[in-house]
Amino acid sequence: MSTTLDRDAAAARVSAFPRIGVERPDLKHAAVAVCVVEDDGVPALLITRRAARMRNHAGQWALPGGRLDPGETPVEGALRELEEEVGLTLPPSSVLGLLDDYVTRSGYVMTPVVCWAGAVGSLVPQETEVARIHRIPVADLDVEPRLIRIPESDQPVIQLPLLGGFVHAPTAAVVYQFCQVACRGLDTRVAHLEAPVFAWR
Repeated sequence: MSTTLDRDAAAARVSAFPRIGVERPDLKHAAVAVCVVEDDGVPALLITRRAARMRNHAGQWALPGGRLDPGETPVEGALRELEEEVGLTLPPSSVLGLLDDYVTRSGYVMTPVVCWAGAVGSLVPQETEVARIHRIPVADLDVEPRLIRIPESDQPVIQLPLLGGFVHAPTAAVVYQFCQVACRGLDTRVAHLEAPVFAWR
């Protein structure tokens, strides 16, 4: 990581970020929690592995999140999903801000909600949705992504190295933007970064 990441620094950079929202009433709206925890003072992101028996995106890397309930704000939805999926209850005061909305190939406008949990105890995955919860040091994620080309799209597919493999968009795009904004203070955009074809469903 090029700079030290602590709550105050992350909060200042995220709150100063000129996020771009997407108005697409024809699409479903979802929110994900970009949640920073601290293990022995080391900031890490909570990233889950989706359960293998899920109907959509089974076995893929994901951030805690999902579709918004009627009348629910992205912050409310992200905090609710965080509690439901990994058993972590956070107050609204933990939220540092929002990143750019990302339109997924599966028909959602996804709003990333950045929150800082600090030191937390053991977390319990919701068995029907989450196979495993990982705490990945932010320093391991704050790397140059691999961009590849596919014949199905004119836009580059983003891949971030994770635990011997790769995490793909939309999760990779959101994590990459978080690192660019919160760690480096850069206004990097990711809406153009593509997901692999297997994630289009």
